[in-house]
Amino acid sequence: MYTILDKQALNDAIKLMVIEAPHVARKASAGQFVIVRIDDFGERVPLTIADFDRSAGTVTIIFQEAGKSTKHLGSLNAGDNLATFAGPLGHPTEIKRYGAVICVAGGVGIAPVYPIAKALKEAGNVVISIVGARNKGLLFWEERMRTVSDELIVCTDDGSYGRKAVVTEPLKEILSVKNIANVWAIGPAIMMKFVSMLTKEFNVPTVVSLNTIMIDGTGMCGGCRVLLEDGAKFVCVDGPEFDGHKIDWDSLLSRQRIYLNEERIASGRWEHICNLDKSDETAGDKDK
Repeated sequence: MYTILDKQALNDAIKLMVIEAPHVARKASAGQFVIVRIDDFGERVPLTIADFDRSAGTVTIIFQEAGKSTKHLGSLNAGDNLATFAGPLGHPTEIKRYGAVICVAGGVGIAPVYPIAKALKEAGNVVISIVGARNKGLLFWEERMRTVSDELIVCTDDGSYGRKAVVTEPLKEILSVKNIANVWAIGPAIMMKFVSMLTKEFNVPTVVSLNTIMIDGTGMCGGCRVLLEDGAKFVCVDGPEFDGHKIDWDSLLSRQRIYLNEERIASGRWEHICNLDKSDETAGDKDK
């Protein structure tokens, strides 16, 4: 069992949890992920490692409550336990001294970008970070990102905070005037697609981290298959990071929508059961 040591609501939909997992923390590196299972009947949920503390034996995960399993996970609190916490999985980010680099994060993608930007900064790179979200309420870890960035640009789609822009706008401006060695981009697939299309125009190598449908995390089920120019790869064992210029983005976006209807049904059932529990509690209070 893996104990939740701390839980924070970063906003209405995004939760942070610090998990006691010494064997994962001991080997974790930037860019890797874990697979979480709440109980014996739970779905296996892949989540990128947001931070880790080897001396404390803890791993930090950040997730957006999007479906049944993440809503269930978000309902747990400090002191509760998780059935399994497998990892670290996937290849770590290749960290070396590149020169000037850009880290682009969209929405909850800020969480996995942070350890990468931190490691790149520690390796002596000049790190320019661009973080974006639909609105101010969805932004988090601005100060953390600032501590590992030489320059931080904050964008919101609606202009409620920072610059009113999508992340590709400041990215294009920087690429037009500066010599950038590499770009990392993590966030919604559609954002990573447009970042990759833009950086390809400037011939700047671009790494993206994919969060696909995944089951076993060992390369055996094939659920996380992604098409690249040089053939099919499995995100769990070949990734999660890939050359953004080689990905068949249309295929990836299509595969991510395969189970949308089933996800809506499962999420609806979960919320229905939770509401019934609340009704029972209210009735119990009245009986007292």
